[in-house]
Amino acid sequence: MRYTAFIIACALSFQLAAQTTAKQNAPQTKPKLVVGIVVDQMRYDYIYRFWNKFGNDGFKRLVNEGFFCRNTNYNYVPTYTGPGHASVYTGTTPMVHGIIANDWYDRSTGKNIYCAEDKNSTGVGTAANEGKRSPVNMLTTTIGDELRISSNMKSKVIGIALKDRSAILPAGHIANAAYWYDGSVGGFISSTYYMNELPQWVQEFNKKELAKKYLSQPWNLLLPLDQYTESMPDDNKYELVTKSETKPVFPHNLPEMMKSSGGLNLIRSTPFGNTLTKDFAIEVMKNENLGKSGATDFLAISFSSPDYIGHAYGPNSVEQEDDYIRLDKELAELLAFIEAQVGKNNALVFLTADHAAPEVPSYLKDLKVPAGYINEWKMLDTMKRFLANTFGDSLVVSFSNQQVVLNQQAMTSKKLNSQQVQEALADFILPMQGVAEVLTAYTLNNTSFTEGARYLMQKGFNAKRSGDVLINYQPGWVEYSMPVGTAHGSPYSYDTHVPLLFFGWNIKQGSSAEQVYITDIAATLAMMLNIQFPNGCVGKPISVLVK
Repeated sequence: MRYTAFIIACALSFQLAAQTTAKQNAPQTKPKLVVGIVVDQMRYDYIYRFWNKFGNDGFKRLVNEGFFCRNTNYNYVPTYTGPGHASVYTGTTPMVHGIIANDWYDRSTGKNIYCAEDKNSTGVGTAANEGKRSPVNMLTTTIGDELRISSNMKSKVIGIALKDRSAILPAGHIANAAYWYDGSVGGFISSTYYMNELPQWVQEFNKKELAKKYLSQPWNLLLPLDQYTESMPDDNKYELVTKSETKPVFPHNLPEMMKSSGGLNLIRSTPFGNTLTKDFAIEVMKNENLGKSGATDFLAISFSSPDYIGHAYGPNSVEQEDDYIRLDKELAELLAFIEAQVGKNNALVFLTADHAAPEVPSYLKDLKVPAGYINEWKMLDTMKRFLANTFGDSLVVSFSNQQVVLNQQAMTSKKLNSQQVQEALADFILPMQGVAEVLTAYTLNNTSFTEGARYLMQKGFNAKRSGDVLINYQPGWVEYSMPVGTAHGSPYSYDTHVPLLFFGWNIKQGSSAEQVYITDIAATLAMMLNIQFPNGCVGKPISVLVK
């Protein structure tokens, strides 16, 4: 009898222990922490191109343990950094959230406005103009805003990046904080929109002077040069040669480059910018106790350095390959810390990019592939002369982001019909070399497109902020001042096709080639978190992830 009772007691004890362990390991009804990772200028094909160079704990871990949406695209143009980050986190396009470019002409002031500019805010941790930043120009809420509102402001939401816009726009309007890098102080700063003083832990982090430390040594390759088989020769004519160098080759003498290339801001153009961002992300999670508040917290991280490196050296450079091999190691460390902080089953991680990038046009031309460069100054001068000859006034007040802004006041005083001027200019621009199509604001306001480049142009068109005549260049053509490196901004797949990976909480391993738009990310997160969609959201939840 006693033996039977002992057996029963042991069984109950084991059952209770098993139930306790299962309860501890079971996914929560909501993740404790959401981490959004945006890699600036990451092409979809980089996952596969550099696969054999990656370790097992970074990109490969996201693919092998997470869900890979392999056919994710941006559904608007222009594909720039500001609009990209805003669209990921608002779930809508520039038509609605209003961040139509990194900067644009503001008709009300007659001046250009920067997407994160805020003259009513001042820098915290800096006296430079880089501190006068906030999300006031973004017209909609973000997923972070909705998370804060749904939790009665208990959830913490923080954005970080080297670029201010890449930290501020993802964090949203009611974030606890956004931090970005300022080379004039060699550390992370914020603005009075969020706080009056940097937290003590941020001040202590900046005192380490990590940017100076990372730039005190040359940028050497992580692997022997002959192993960079996915790249062009290190010495080629398609890469930028800095003022302190005679050739664009390794090793890059960073201490010398600092003297002629922007001081501590140089870290943006090296892989060590990613290292600094990862270092700071870990400090944010530690010191803000993210994932441990009882409410779901959100950290938005953007790795900015690949964009600077891509612009200077191009997607086929040894520099960019080395950058991604190193970024893979930073991701591995970041994922390991997140798992240690809250556990894999309690953290929801996604990774995507704010845009991709084309091949270097001069390289394509040498391969006899149609490509080229648009000289915007020459195009602007030609347009002004045409309008002056046709209507008696040059009429153009701005030409940027492939958009022409006309002088409405001058047209009114001359009693010119705005639609007729727009259409005359569009007809004049269309035959120009490198131009694929031209749409007027009148057409975009009165016609509904459903597919193709015109549809993407319409989704990027904001009636109050965009120009009067919008231009789309032919594939392979970019508006860039140098025949080296690359740019981005087009409606073509080389700019719109980006990776999208989900990992962690309630994510089953797999992949899909089904069409997904970048605006679907915020909708998917909202469905997972059981909260309201951002108030301008047009995306749809990714069904395979929210069943």
